Amino acid sequence: MNHHPPSPVGRALTVVLGALPFIVITLLVFGHWPPLGRWDQSVAARAASYGVAHAGMVDFWQVIGAVTQPWVLRGVMVAVAVYLWHRRARLLTVWLVVSAGAELGLVQAAKHIFDRPRPDQMLASADSWAYVSGHATAAFVMAGALGVVLPSVRGWRRRFRLLVALPTIAVVWLTSVDRVALNVHYLSDVLGGWALGLAILTATSIGFGLRPGLRRRRRRKPDESDGTTAPPRAAVIVNPIKVGDGVAFRRKVTRALAVRGYDDPLWLETRVDDAGSAMAKQAIEYESDLVLVAGGDGTVRVVCAALAHTGIPVGVIPAGTGNLLARNLHIPLDLDDALERILEGRDRRIDLVRVHGDELDTDRFAVMAGLGLDAAIISDAPPHLKKQIGWTAYLVSAAKNINHPSVRVTLTIDDAEPIERRVRTVVIGNVGMLQANIPLLPDARPDDGLLDVVVIAPRRVTQWPIVVWRLMTRTNRTDMYLERFTGRKVEIHAAVDVQRQLDGDPIGPGRSLFTEIEPGALTARVPKRR
Repeated sequence: MNHHPPSPVGRALTVVLGALPFIVITLLVFGHWPPLGRWDQSVAARAASYGVAHAGMVDFWQVIGAVTQPWVLRGVMVAVAVYLWHRRARLLTVWLVVSAGAELGLVQAAKHIFDRPRPDQMLASADSWAYVSGHATAAFVMAGALGVVLPSVRGWRRRFRLLVALPTIAVVWLTSVDRVALNVHYLSDVLGGWALGLAILTATSIGFGLRPGLRRRRRRKPDESDGTTAPPRAAVIVNPIKVGDGVAFRRKVTRALAVRGYDDPLWLETRVDDAGSAMAKQAIEYESDLVLVAGGDGTVRVVCAALAHTGIPVGVIPAGTGNLLARNLHIPLDLDDALERILEGRDRRIDLVRVHGDELDTDRFAVMAGLGLDAAIISDAPPHLKKQIGWTAYLVSAAKNINHPSVRVTLTIDDAEPIERRVRTVVIGNVGMLQANIPLLPDARPDDGLLDVVVIAPRRVTQWPIVVWRLMTRTNRTDMYLERFTGRKVEIHAAVDVQRQLDGDPIGPGRSLFTEIEPGALTARVPKRR
């Protein structure tokens, strides 16, 4: 079964239909439709006479009214939103907050627009105007969001949906009866509140693209009715700039997934203003069994950072200039080989590195971060050469930056005493291999729970051959030209602004990088051992 999103016309029509009950009730109320008016007055008179004769019940309903205040119900929604944020369901978090905010704003707007007086014989004090009932609207939005939409979108089983839906419906019922029993609202005020709540939920759900069953199609056990198992689901996040023939690429990936029993994949393309974060969140909301990412090192880094701690396996399809994570995970650079090795592969928990610094929000990287010459080389590599000749474009940039000035830095490893060096570059790595199998950090492993650091500090151009020789021969000797360190937390402070990079993406000049290992943060799909 494929999940095809509704067309724009279909979405607009759904929003209109959701708002139609509110429009109809509002027109009937303020058009003074006689049957509705008589009904309102009859119910209000009965509530008033009953309340006068049963003072204890009035006290009871006042307690109910205090417990079901709109701010209490909105607080419940916000609390659930906080929980969802912690669970990395960011789309649903924002949807809940927006729904609660829309309810608050629209209720207040309706009261000021319509200015409808409350019944004359109120049994409790109430401010503001009557239409619509804020209590009824808040209760309906809370119950609909938490008891109906959220369980449906997240694919809960039917019995769990009922366990949540029934109490929330009871809250709506008690809240609404309370307003009528205390004679602070006409019955039409409550019905208008329900209708406004329906309009709000419809509009926000459509606006955020929420659909029943989107998050999970649960796998059935073989001993159930038809003895079948629902196919696994995959999301494919693609940087269209990096993938040459997009049609052929899509055909190959779709075929490779179908051969292995996957359902039609969810295709997500990155944008100029988003290298993959929103797409990864959509893949999480889709509850994919596998996420494939095809793009440059920057796209891979952003997607992996967003999928950290989710447990969803990530398969890297090499499509960029460096492909450093793919190289270090021994994924072939050929598309067909890479697909076969990934889809027939195994899941491996690897580390990620949390990083922040001046002018840099907290982020993550999977490969390397650098400060100094390496970042300058990456920043100055001509884009047209990268496209034409691949990673060798960095050699052109390296020749241009061979005299890149050294900078004084302070380096702190874990809780050790800070050390000062004058360096050309400092690189912090989670893995060790560069392009052309250059072992920049030969002891680095992606799952050892450690950061590896290399400090490169030749003082003259003539000393560079010594550094290159030591790198290529994996010499572990330490001297003034090249030093290596390991730790779980690394801090770098430079005396002046210098270029910085994360996984081959320039992030602009600055003076600091603070990094800390996150052991086993990412589940990577890697080739099986041979």
